[in-house]
Amino acid sequence: MTRRCLFLLMLAPSFAAEPSSFGLWTPSAIDQHEAALMKNVAPDHSSRETLADYGDHRFRLLYRDADGRPEEHDKIVDVVIVHSGEGALMLGGTMSGKKGNAATGEYLGTALTGGEVHRLAAGDIVHIPAGIPHGFLVPAGKHITYVLLKFPAKEQ
Repeated sequence: MTRRCLFLLMLAPSFAAEPSSFGLWTPSAIDQHEAALMKNVAPDHSSRETLADYGDHRFRLLYRDADGRPEEHDKIVDVVIVHSGEGALMLGGTMSGKKGNAATGEYLGTALTGGEVHRLAAGDIVHIPAGIPHGFLVPAGKHITYVLLKFPAKEQ
């Protein structure tokens, strides 16, 4: 599937979208958002924008030019669609320095060890189940930009 086809599937051109509203981002629109993000990289080597929030799920665009902190979400599933660049996803393993809120099930860590490393490139689509620690790895001098769809995990 081409990059164009992947992004024709994306929804929601505004931040506060109605649950029933339709949206569409073309690859050139994502390129424009990416160009803005690249100019506003935070000290954690990332920049992000919420593309749309539908209440029970949301779309974000993230740009990273270095490794990210590991995270874990007990009740949230992440779907990642890589737009540009390259990197890797470490999935699973043990998160060191895990801090967060047990009530919300959202945690950040300082390191992730022992997980499986999956190389990522433009066009790749990744499903990260709830409850699995994960972190993005970006080689020195490189970047990765991806659309992130976050939605609630199915109650078990």
